[in-house]
Amino acid sequence: MLDKLGAKGIAGLVFVVAGFALVAWTAPVVAAGLALVVVGLVLVAGGLAQSVMGMLGMA
Repeated sequence: MLDKLGAKGIAGLVFVVAGFALVAWTAPVVAAGLALVVVGLVLVAGGLAQSVMGMLGMA
């Protein structure tokens, strides 16, 4: 999976993890909320992508 992300994708993942670590260090409850928001956004984006691919006959 990491080979498909490329350098920018890996750098983005590092920044996201570092950001969560920084927030979790100071406010663990807020970090948990942010993690839930990010997971929700990923699930919505995946659902939208699957829907669009289905409409185009690719799924």
